[in-house]
Amino acid sequence: MRTVTQASMSRDWIRGILIDIAALAFIYFVPALAHLLNFPVYMIEPMRLMLILSLAHSTKKNSYLLALTLPLFSFLVSSHPAFGKMLIVTAELTLNVFLFYFLLARMKNGFVAMLLAILASKATCYLLYLAFFPVSFFLVEAAPLFLGVQAAVTLIFSGYVFIFHRKNRKIDP
Repeated sequence: MRTVTQASMSRDWIRGILIDIAALAFIYFVPALAHLLNFPVYMIEPMRLMLILSLAHSTKKNSYLLALTLPLFSFLVSSHPAFGKMLIVTAELTLNVFLFYFLLARMKNGFVAMLLAILASKATCYLLYLAFFPVSFFLVEAAPLFLGVQAAVTLIFSGYVFIFHRKNRKIDP
């Protein structure tokens, strides 16, 4: 039995490492992708995308690790987001992970848990923007096109977690 547990832990560890490497590489290349595609890639929330992949395919600890480090990594390699915004994004992503697992444990529905976790963490993010930045910054961040894209991305991310959760019924508690 111990060998089976060790093999499973080893696979989870390797999967976590691969997700982390992919997440860091993706975040590193986001500015280049934005220029190459001539599309504001930040609108699809690349850090949250990597976090969702971690939530669906890795462990809770790994998801917290990514939530805490992806904004810092992005700041260090590209100076974006700015330091204050980086701290808020870190808080937002960490809250997203916490709320997802908290809600999933209570309702057992990955779609609803992820949808509510994203909405609550995003609302907290915007409240922090209002508290710490000028209203003009908030208005740029809350532009109708950006909010529309975020709504669509939120539904897609929530659907992805729902499909994965329904197929595997294994999301780290």
